[in-house]
Amino acid sequence: MVFDCEALLFDVFGTVVDWHGSITEELRSRSKGRVEDWADFAAEWRAGYGRMTQDIAKGGNGPLNVDIMHREILDDMLKSAKWSHLSSLWNEEELQDLNLAWHRLHGWADSSEGLYALKKRYMICTLSNGNVRLLADMAKFANLPWDVIFSGELLGSYKPNPKTCLGAAHHLSIPPSRCAMVAAHIYDLRAAASHGMKTIYVRRPTEDTAEIREQVKSKAEGGDVDIVVDSFLELATILGVNSS
Repeated sequence: MVFDCEALLFDVFGTVVDWHGSITEELRSRSKGRVEDWADFAAEWRAGYGRMTQDIAKGGNGPLNVDIMHREILDDMLKSAKWSHLSSLWNEEELQDLNLAWHRLHGWADSSEGLYALKKRYMICTLSNGNVRLLADMAKFANLPWDVIFSGELLGSYKPNPKTCLGAAHHLSIPPSRCAMVAAHIYDLRAAASHGMKTIYVRRPTEDTAEIREQVKSKAEGGDVDIVVDSFLELATILGVNSS
């Protein structure tokens, strides 16, 4: 397939790494024998992040460092009626380390190998709301060979604010049309397309809904994204990059 592009810009949480499974397991490992719906706790923690980043992207106030944001959300959850019974489960040192669990997210099974393959032909970059240290630590932990880390912290806002897509293209010294956004969220891709970027949708089991994942189609199939795949290895094959 001919794909006129120089840089692949990756959403990270959910697209490259399994945040839900990773955080759920971190919580279970720190449960001290307490039985809780840790998957629900992880989902609520993430949902708070989603609300805050969207508000800031629209011009609201809040931290551009996601570590600070995650800790604020965690503290608020432990004060809530739903989770206050856990408020004494962890001491301050344990809470600080738990908050850094977001630096230790596991990649999907295809992520590392697929990124190494794609890196042979394209610049591979994060375009993530995560802060720089979080993304750098995660790259080492999950063996993610980024050429460049772009973060909301560096670009001055969160997706889908135009500062993110346009800022990344600016720093790469290429027009948005020479970039492709890779994401497991259709809203990320629609925002990128509105700025002239190409779009690659990756189906991941924890992201979007099953209905949306089934509905998203490539332009060749009458849809609104350029490519739809189930893994980075499939993407490498479609783009003619040898993964070996």
